[in-house]
Amino acid sequence: MIPTLTWTGEGVRFIDQTRLPLEESYVLATTHEQVADVIVTMVVRGAPAIGVSAAYGVALGAIQSRAATPAEFAPEFERVCARLASTRPTAVNLFWAIDRMKRLFGNLRLSGATMEQIRQRLLAEAHAMYNEDIAACKAMGGFGGALLPQQGGVLTHCNAGALATCGYGTALGVIRSAVEQGKHIHVYADETRPFLQGARLTAWELMADGIPTTVICDNMAASLMRQGRIHAVVVGADRIASNGDTANKIGTYNVAILAKEHGIPFYVAAPWSTIDMATPTGDSIPIEERPAVEVTHHAGKQLTPNGVGICNPAFDVTPARFITAIVTERGVLRPPYSTSLREMDMVAR
Repeated sequence: MIPTLTWTGEGVRFIDQTRLPLEESYVLATTHEQVADVIVTMVVRGAPAIGVSAAYGVALGAIQSRAATPAEFAPEFERVCARLASTRPTAVNLFWAIDRMKRLFGNLRLSGATMEQIRQRLLAEAHAMYNEDIAACKAMGGFGGALLPQQGGVLTHCNAGALATCGYGTALGVIRSAVEQGKHIHVYADETRPFLQGARLTAWELMADGIPTTVICDNMAASLMRQGRIHAVVVGADRIASNGDTANKIGTYNVAILAKEHGIPFYVAAPWSTIDMATPTGDSIPIEERPAVEVTHHAGKQLTPNGVGICNPAFDVTPARFITAIVTERGVLRPPYSTSLREMDMVAR
């Protein structure tokens, strides 16, 4: 699998996604501050990968702390968590991972653990999240792969593959699983302006796997749907509200409307850590505004007039009524999502 992020003993080694597909290089983050930086600059991206990266950042903060006791470390621990939480606001996996590390630290303090024990346990928890993410992707791949047609075109938007996770992928995991089941899938990858995750990352991943792939401009999807070349859509998610409204890369909402108009099933694949039962609807999901330079420039070349206004939200929200099914590692959820999400959440508890 593509090594999106790897623990090395010195820190976390990330494949630099800003340089793909033409250059495969790596960045070593040896401090929690450097982990925060690679998240902000999108060296690493994708909600599940961001969450695990943050967990490793918390572990690094503990490993490098000079605090002699847990009580002495506690204020520093809060600062480390706050810094990592400030990186990107939309992906709920980030906050889920940090909260999980906070709960563990609190329990360890109550149990009388030493600083060395706390360092070891926090790192072990980050490792556990890493392994759980890969297992979750493979499980949802199995569930979602069964939903895709035996043969035909499948459209995806952005990159919800191994590069967005610790391995295998969410939406691309569904596609990979379908191919492993013997289905003949041709992937149409939206380029996904302005950061081009589809053109750069999804195409690179799928070509490495030998899965037939065609990159299309974002404004071509409707035409291909009308021609009957798209038989299903599968995308990832950064946050799913308790009513099923889903935040994903900007442009996903467009695709969902088009799929509805053309009678094409629209699937969302995401681990349970992306479900935010505390957020009632998509209206409450915070949407990150990215730097204007991502729109004004490409590969260092300016594309727009000086001084023009720029709007660059990183995500949009697809209302639940456009989503055919939500695929998680726990199974496939169907409308009404307010009911199916609540019931599955209660079973898990």
